[in-house]
Amino acid sequence: MTIAPDQNEEMRSNLDLIGRTDTVDYEAIFSLVGVEEADGIHEVDNNCKTAFTWDYQKGARPALDKLYEKSKKAQWNGQTDLPWATDVDVEKLATDAYNEDQAGFFNADLSGTVVEKWGQKEWIQFGMENQRWSLSQFMHGEQGALICTAKIVETVPWIDAKYYAAQQVADEARHVEVFSKYLNEKLDGHYQMNGHLGLLLDDIINDSNWDMTYLGMQVMVEGLALAAFGFTHQMTKEPLLKQLLRYVMADEARHVAFGILSLQEYYAGLSAAELRTRQEFAFEAAVRMNDRLASQEVWERMGVPQKDAIKLLTQATDRKDFQVLLFSKIVPNCKKLGLLDAGDGWLRKKFTDLGAIAFEDWQDTTLDEDALADSSPMERGLI
Repeated sequence: MTIAPDQNEEMRSNLDLIGRTDTVDYEAIFSLVGVEEADGIHEVDNNCKTAFTWDYQKGARPALDKLYEKSKKAQWNGQTDLPWATDVDVEKLATDAYNEDQAGFFNADLSGTVVEKWGQKEWIQFGMENQRWSLSQFMHGEQGALICTAKIVETVPWIDAKYYAAQQVADEARHVEVFSKYLNEKLDGHYQMNGHLGLLLDDIINDSNWDMTYLGMQVMVEGLALAAFGFTHQMTKEPLLKQLLRYVMADEARHVAFGILSLQEYYAGLSAAELRTRQEFAFEAAVRMNDRLASQEVWERMGVPQKDAIKLLTQATDRKDFQVLLFSKIVPNCKKLGLLDAGDGWLRKKFTDLGAIAFEDWQDTTLDEDALADSSPMERGLI
């Protein structure tokens, strides 16, 4: 994903960056379906240098130090602080979602597709599969965040950032733990990682620049996750999941703020060519995350041919509106970092093409009440 600065000054096309001309090319999107290795292990080369620092002065970067101190008081226990005894009736939840058309496909033209013959039973099964798939991607993304934040501890050159990142590693371990517990105990297991999410995580881990880990994970992946958690929290009627998501969201806001506070300082000293590389990185990450929302693994499991799934997705306007909404955290944060209008405003044009530029003046995550909180979710009474 990283390119040399002397190449960066050239105008690079969508084909160069994402391997296709059209950002919404469902045939290309569906060509990549996630798989799990037979031995259960996926290995990625990590090309960053480990950075020791001999400057141990705590608080040299006050904003990071303040975030670190707040994070100490905001911890919670994934095993004991959530009501795991709650009975979860997945079929009833999927039935309710079916009655409300939460999938957003009932206004689509189903003629000529296998879905045309679906009845309530199939749509409810689709709802259950889609819920399990969505939470599985949350879990895989959290493991990606766990690994990337451990990498930040290793590679970032500032002691205040190392301190906070170490605290976040514990947060991310807790998030993987609770999503795994929910999937295994309440939803009967997990889906494989979506292919596009996996490709993005591989790229983030593989990149040799320490700040790209921040940008790819803290700002882009976690920014989209924060919006997705918020949407799911608002929509779900399941009390255990609602509380789980709210607790995770309280942590995630700090994580995104950590990325912004760190990168603001660093990006202020980069050249135009270096900033363009970061803009391209952000755009590619945005497309990868948008691609994963096609949920091709679910369509495959439900026995829906690719052409039929593409027909439905192309017509599902409500679903497209939801996908754009997920960028509500990313766009203002990129603007805060100066990436939106760096150079000739290249990233602004790309986010405009994605239909997400309307969020540019929304509040950035450094001002989120969760990022500023200095007590635990239980003490704050979050549900």
